[in-house]
Amino acid sequence: MTDSAGREVTDSFALVDRWIVAHTDLLSQWRRHIHAHPELARQEFATTAFVVEQLEAAGLVPKLLPGGTGLICDIGPSGPRVALRADMDALPLQEFTGAAYSSTVPGVSHACGHDAHTTVLLGTALALASLPHLPFGVRLIFQPAEEVMPGGALDVVASGALDGVTKIFALHCDPRLEVGKVGVRVGPITSAADTVELRLDSPGGHTSRPHLTTDLVYALGTVITGLPGMLSRRIDPRTSTVMVWGAVVAGQAPNAIPQTGMLTGTVRTGDHETWALLEPMVGEIVTGLLAPTGVRFELHYRRGVPPVVNDEAVTRTFENAIRRVGPAALADTAQSGGGEDFSWYLENIPGAMARLGVWSGTGPQLDIHQSTFDLDERALAVGVKVMTSIALDPH
Repeated sequence: MTDSAGREVTDSFALVDRWIVAHTDLLSQWRRHIHAHPELARQEFATTAFVVEQLEAAGLVPKLLPGGTGLICDIGPSGPRVALRADMDALPLQEFTGAAYSSTVPGVSHACGHDAHTTVLLGTALALASLPHLPFGVRLIFQPAEEVMPGGALDVVASGALDGVTKIFALHCDPRLEVGKVGVRVGPITSAADTVELRLDSPGGHTSRPHLTTDLVYALGTVITGLPGMLSRRIDPRTSTVMVWGAVVAGQAPNAIPQTGMLTGTVRTGDHETWALLEPMVGEIVTGLLAPTGVRFELHYRRGVPPVVNDEAVTRTFENAIRRVGPAALADTAQSGGGEDFSWYLENIPGAMARLGVWSGTGPQLDIHQSTFDLDERALAVGVKVMTSIALDPH
C-alpha cells in the first residue's frame, strides 16, 4: 500500500469512527425495531423492506434476492469484491425477556441475535456510504433463512451473489464473550449438523411372549445405546463428533410390545472429511444393530450444513480488524457444536466467521436460542467497527 493510499485509509477509519459515535442511538433504534418485529425463515418481507428503505435513503442500490426476502448491495468500485454477510430470520420461540422492545409476534423471537447481525451490517453499509471514496469493492449480503436446514445460504449462492467475490466475512453474537471482545480462530469454528430419523415396525405382541414376535422396544434400546457407542469407536475423537438422541416414541401399555416406534437425533462433527463419511457409516451401523432383532426399519439421514472452517489468511484479516477496536479486543474462541449455514459460502470461496461479544459483563450469561436471551447493545458499535475495518483494508 502506498503512503497516499495508507493515509486515505487512515482518514477513512477516522471518518467511520465519527459516524459510529454519531449514530450509536440509531443503531439501537434499528435493532429494537427489528427485534420487536421478528419474522421466520423465508418470511422476512418486512425486515427486508426495512433494510432496503435505509439503504436507498443513503443513496445505495440494493437488489432483492429471487425469493423476495433478503438482498445484496454493492458499495465501492467495480471489480473483485469482499463480501460481508448477516442473517435476518428469527426463531419459532416465545420471548420472555420482559424488554420494552420485546417481540410483538406470538411464538416468534430474535433469540439468536440475528436482529443484531442485520443491524451491524446495515450500520456498516451506511458508514461506508458516508465516505467520499472506498478503496475496495464490497458486497453486503443480507441473508434469509439461516435457522432452517440446509439453510438460505444455498439460495444466495445459487442466485449468483458470490460472483466476483474473493472472500467473505461474518459475525455471530456470542453471550459468553464480554462486550468489546471479538473471538476468532483458524480452522473449524462450528460443526456439521445432520439429523437422523429412524422408524421401526414390528408385528407387536404380548410382553410375556417376546419370542413369538419381534421386540421393538428392545430394538430401539439397542440403537439408542449402540449407534452413539459405535460411532465413538469408528470416528477419531479429535474430530469432535457426537451423536445424541433427542426424542424416542413407542408404545402405550406396559404389557404390550408396540408395533411402531421412532427415534430422532442429531449427528455433529467439526471435521469436514468426517462429515462426508457419516451418512453411510450410520446406515451400516444401524443395519448391523437391528439385523439380529428382526425388526423392520426405515432410516432417514438428512444432511444439514458442513462445518464453518475459517481460512487462515481471511482469519488474519479479521484479527487485524478486531485489533482496531482496542488492544484487548481480540479473543480466542472454542469450536462450537452448533451448525451455521455460513459454511455453504466457504464451499465456494475463502472466508471466516468471528464471535461478537454481547455479554454485559455482569449477571448471567444467557445462551442463544433461549427465550430469555438478550444482548448488550454496545456490541452493535463494536460490530460496525470490525466490519467497516475489513471493508477498508481487506488484505
